[in-house]
Amino acid sequence: MSGSQNTRLANLHDVELATLAATGDRSAFGELVRRHGSAVRGLLRRMGAPAAEADDVAQDAFLIAFERISEFRGQGAFAGWVKKISARQYLRRLQRERRLASLAVEAEDDAPVASFRDTGDRIDLDEALRSLGPAERVCVSMCYGAGLSHAEAADALNLPLGTVKSHVKRGLEKLRARLAPGADALPEGRRDNG
Repeated sequence: MSGSQNTRLANLHDVELATLAATGDRSAFGELVRRHGSAVRGLLRRMGAPAAEADDVAQDAFLIAFERISEFRGQGAFAGWVKKISARQYLRRLQRERRLASLAVEAEDDAPVASFRDTGDRIDLDEALRSLGPAERVCVSMCYGAGLSHAEAADALNLPLGTVKSHVKRGLEKLRARLAPGADALPEGRRDNG
C-alpha cells in the first residue's frame, strides 16, 4: 500500500472505512484493525484473558467482523460493534473450555486481595478487575470497557437484563471499596435507558 493511500485511509471515518471494506477493500479494513485492535485486546484482558489468548480472540473477532462487515450499518461506533463480537467470542471460548460453568451463577471470589496500588500510588484497575468474580468482571468490562449499555450487554451475554445490572452494581461496589476506600473512584452508575 502506498503512502498516499495510507494517508487517505487514515483520514476517513470508521463508517467510510467499513463501507469500503464491505466492497472488498482489505486495506480499509486493515485501517480499522489498526485503529481498534489494541482497544479490543484491552477489553479482553480486562475480561480476564491472558495476553496471548486476548490476541487470539481479537484476531478471531476481526476475522468475523470482516466476514460480517456488511452488517455494520454505522448506527453505533465500529469499536463498540467489534468489541461486542470479541466479548461474545471470548465467552464462547470460556464456555467451550469449561472454565466458566455459567455466567448466571453467582461467583464470589474469597481469595485474598492483592494491593491495588503500585509504588507510585497509582491505581491498578486491571488488578482490581481480576479480583472480581467472573460474571461481575465480564459485565463491568462490557458496560464500561466496551461501552455497551446494560441491555446490549445482556443481549451479548444472553442473560436477563436484571442479572447484568446486578453483576455491574456489585462489581462497581467492590471496585469502589477496593480502589478508593472512602472516595468514589468510578462514576456513580451507568446512566442507561435499558
